[in-house]
Amino acid sequence: MSGVYGVFSVQPSSGQGEVYGVTDEQEVRYGTTIADIAAECGVEHLVYTSVNAAGPEKTGMGHFDSKSEIEAHIRKLDLKSTIIRPAGFMELLMLPGMGLDKGYFLSFVRPDQTAQVIAVQDIGRIVAGIFQNPDRFVGETIEIAGDEITGQRLQDSLSRAAGKPIAYSRFPDSLLRQNSFLDRLAELFDDGRLAGHADIPRLEQDFGKFLSFDEWLAGPGKPLFEAALVAENAPIALR
Repeated sequence: MSGVYGVFSVQPSSGQGEVYGVTDEQEVRYGTTIADIAAECGVEHLVYTSVNAAGPEKTGMGHFDSKSEIEAHIRKLDLKSTIIRPAGFMELLMLPGMGLDKGYFLSFVRPDQTAQVIAVQDIGRIVAGIFQNPDRFVGETIEIAGDEITGQRLQDSLSRAAGKPIAYSRFPDSLLRQNSFLDRLAELFDDGRLAGHADIPRLEQDFGKFLSFDEWLAGPGKPLFEAALVAENAPIALR
């Protein structure tokens, strides 16, 4: 990092599955070490990407609370920084095992429950805007999202994009009772911490128009969507 103006810090986490082989403790070590090195090297601006569920109150989910720990460490350093807290990625909605190949779709939100989402490319646009305007954003913690969905909107949007009916439902209670990981995620949607509270109109004033979920489905998300429609017998893959 010697001679570098800015650093964008994002780590793999246990929430991404065993393929990465990353524990929550390792994520914290990676995130805090990057921040420490940035401070030692005189980096002028660190942008760290966290999660919208982060904060002083623990969630009980290691891959969320690890980010809160990294945030707290960054704030203690003599380092100009900005922390962003993204909503759920639109890309995550296309994970295999959600039922699209069978004509239905399962997720955490109820039919009339609102949750925020964001396309990953818009995270990049936001970070670029933050680096371009440090005087405005240094020291800020910003929750970010690009659109809001409900279960009903997911059904309508996915059906329209597929050209055939896609029936939506929330994960059944029987499944949630059997899987403590999924059950806790559902609780965090219900209490609002994962549903998100980003001020999208204000964000678009600062960073420009974001992709709506329908625009994403028809554009950068189309290959993922088409792959999910034919992903036969794929297991649920949320970790």
